[in-house]
Amino acid sequence: MDQNAYANHVAILEEELVCALGCTEPIAVALAAALARGALRTRPEHLTVACSGNIIKNVKSVTVPNSGGMRGIEAAATLGAIGGDPSRDLEVLQSVRPEDIERTKSLVSAGFCDVELAEDVPNLYVRVTATGAGHVAVACIEERHTNVCELTLDGEPTAVAGRAATGEKDADVPGGADRSALTLQSIWDFAHEVRLEDVDELISRQIETNQAISREGLTNRWGANIGRTLLRSRPNDISCKARAAAAAGSDARMSGCAMPVVINCGSGNQGITCSQPVLEYAHDLWSSHEELVRAVVLSDLTAVHVKYFIGELSAFCGAVSASCGAGAGICMLRGGSFAQFEATIVNTLANVGGIVCDGAKPSCAAKICAAVDAAILGCDMALSDDNFLAGDGLVGQNAEETIRSMGYVGRVGMHPTDVEILNIMIGKTDVDA
Repeated sequence: MDQNAYANHVAILEEELVCALGCTEPIAVALAAALARGALRTRPEHLTVACSGNIIKNVKSVTVPNSGGMRGIEAAATLGAIGGDPSRDLEVLQSVRPEDIERTKSLVSAGFCDVELAEDVPNLYVRVTATGAGHVAVACIEERHTNVCELTLDGEPTAVAGRAATGEKDADVPGGADRSALTLQSIWDFAHEVRLEDVDELISRQIETNQAISREGLTNRWGANIGRTLLRSRPNDISCKARAAAAAGSDARMSGCAMPVVINCGSGNQGITCSQPVLEYAHDLWSSHEELVRAVVLSDLTAVHVKYFIGELSAFCGAVSASCGAGAGICMLRGGSFAQFEATIVNTLANVGGIVCDGAKPSCAAKICAAVDAAILGCDMALSDDNFLAGDGLVGQNAEETIRSMGYVGRVGMHPTDVEILNIMIGKTDVDA
């Protein structure tokens, strides 16, 4: 691998594997509100939040962390404006104090924040307008959860906590890594060739941070307790332990657990899914630390590659792309070849490629369980040379073609599905009509 390609793979990992507190959609809302409040330079008298349908869908049912159990855009935005620290990016609500929570509850009840559906905008879009003392401040996030494309006071550009608007309205970070350059071959080569010192700290933080919230989900009652239920059913089965580890982290996270997660593809659930099943298999196989790190690198980059063709938010459940990564990492630990790595991805997509995303909520843990189960089956099939073949549904002539076909379905084919899911959730569609 040449030096530029190598550096690009490292940069992708550095950009993707960042810490976040809570589900990243309400956190993006809270971050935008904290930035708008910072730009206003005084406590706002009113907030107006315009969001894409996908943001509304993903914030509606999930608990906002450090909120005392509140849900919804109004709660996330108000709490961000009252107690958020915009310098912490996706950990913006880490600084919240008990008095901020009580103030937020009062303000939400008093109609402090209005929410609007923004039309003809990217799938990931949050625009917060804060008014107070005769001034108007605006903060807008597009495409990626921390990509601030607008930050103004009375229409003039400004800066908050050292951050100014990038002006970028595309998904790639200006001057950042090129995700379009990834291929399965480059990912495989990089995972085998990477110098451990270039990724060890990053991957070890992902494993340790996500293991902590996974253990919390397995120890205490969170959400629907998918992870705990799984582990009680078959505590000595490695495939069950792998699914439970990923699901338990989601159980806790979707229900407001105030523990950080290292995300991937803009999602904590996906960051957990990429790392924890691989960790469980590494323990079961007595793999070395270096083998574990390389397998998680393969998992993370595979998930990024699959998700790239789907887009940041859609009706296509992100647990599927993350599970493709987990299956790939497990395949590597089990001694699989490059062809078996490719087959694991194809077998996974051919199985669970149609899982829909109906927002962030406790049932995400169950979808993670199903997707990881499919990835483990896909790996078992690949290692036995029993695979789905070209022409089986959306399976293409090779793995790259299959990834692109499934990405097109998620990005374009499932767009009307996404609209109808949102309409049902906000009561615009009468399902009995």
